[in-house]
Formats: sequence, structure tokens, C-alpha cells
Amino acid sequence: MKWGTKYHANYVNTLYSMVSRHLSLPFRFVCLTDDNTNLRAEIESLPIPQLDIPNGPERGWDKLVTFSDPLYDLKGQALFLDLDVVIVDNIDCFFAHNAEFPIIKDWVKKDVTGNSSVYRFTIGKHPEILENFRQNHHTIRQQVRNEQEYLSQFMAKQGQLSYWPEHWCKSFKYNCIHKGLNAWFKVPNKPADCKIVVFHGNPNPPDAIFGQGGNGIEKYCPHLGWQNIGNNLRKRLCVNTYITF
Repeated sequence: MKWGTKYHANYVNTLYSMVSRHLSLPFRFVCLTDDNTNLRAEIESLPIPQLDIPNGPERGWDKLVTFSDPLYDLKGQALFLDLDVVIVDNIDCFFAHNAEFPIIKDWVKKDVTGNSSVYRFTIGKHPEILENFRQNHHTIRQQVRNEQEYLSQFMAKQGQLSYWPEHWCKSFKYNCIHKGLNAWFKVPNKPADCKIVVFHGNPNPPDAIFGQGGNGIEKYCPHLGWQNIGNNLRKRLCVNTYITF
């Protein structure tokens, strides 16, 4: 999904490039968006379905419309990917994994909360997730901070929540950047057997490439080059932006 101006079209195009390199299964790549300008021709763009909440909440809750039934002509298994993830290895396993609703286990939360940067679901099978939010959004937003907390708690109550194998999805912030002062001087590493690196919060992938991470030591990382994150990841992230191939 892409809305507003925070993420430009190159994020979508780069994500498509990474999926096409790292998924051997036949697939459709669909972007729900309010602006399909400059998207690659291989990307199917569809309007974001309406959340249908009066004076709607902040846009992050729009992820819940992926559970609409129907969702255009889309059928079968869907793997949702945030625009700020980096795929570093084959992801066929995300479709072969035997689970009803797998999601990343949040790296900080001790409860059931998952990180919704990567989740898989059967399209049209769980419209109650969206309908319950529409009916009870005032109460829900008082009880939880964001859509991923709501989604995780709802599916856990249904007995259908599960998590990806821990090594598949790693946090750039928590699992790749070195601790303490080493974060200033050592290039981040790719954890063993990692498939997807998740850039939640700061920095975003293009910032990390050039050593820009926002304010504070915990958000800083050195100029990467990215040689340690598989086959020159800097190239992968910069496709259509800085380097063309």
C-alpha cells in the first residue's frame, strides 16, 4: 500500500524488483494506492478501498482494508509487504509456511503483538477483522495504539495468530546495527538465514545507505556500502533512484 507523499514510487518499484528476484513462484504484484504515477508497468495499481470511518483515524489503519471481501478480483494467498522492507533471500517459504495467519513477532512487545510489515492471509477469508473495527473503532483506538496491535489481538482471540520463524524477518534497528559506540563505526550485518530486513521507524533504507539515521546515537549508522547484506544491497535499494540496471 502507498498513500500520501512519505514514500515515492521508487519504493514500490524497488520492492517489485526485489520480489521478482527472490520469488520463484508465479505471482501478481498489486499496489493499493491513491497515486500510481511512475509505477512500473508490471505493477498492478488499484485504488485503496474506503475504510468507511466517519472522520477517519490516522492512515495507518488503512491496512485493515486488505481484509475486504471482495477485494477487487484478487483471490487466494496474499503476502503483504511494507514498502520499507528489504528482501535479501528467497521468499518462496513465506507461501509454503503452514499457518492461517502468520506475522512477524514484534521485537519489543512481550504480549501477542506482531509487526505487520510482513503478514500472509487468504483474501476475503477474514472480513470480520475490518467489520469489527468499523463498528467499534472508537473503543478499539482507546485500547490499542495502532492497527498491528488490534490485528494481532483479534486474530489471537480467534486462535489463528502465529509468527514467522524468528530468523526469517529481522529488524535493521535491533538485529543489524551494532550495539553502543560500535554503531557509529561498524557496518551493520545481515543476520544468518534472514530473508527480509525490516526498516521500522528510523532510518529508512535510502537513509541507511548513506549513513543518515535521524537524531540520536541509537538511530545513527555509518555509510554502509551494504556489502555485508547480500550481493551489494546498496545496488538493490538504489534501483531506479541512483543506479540503473
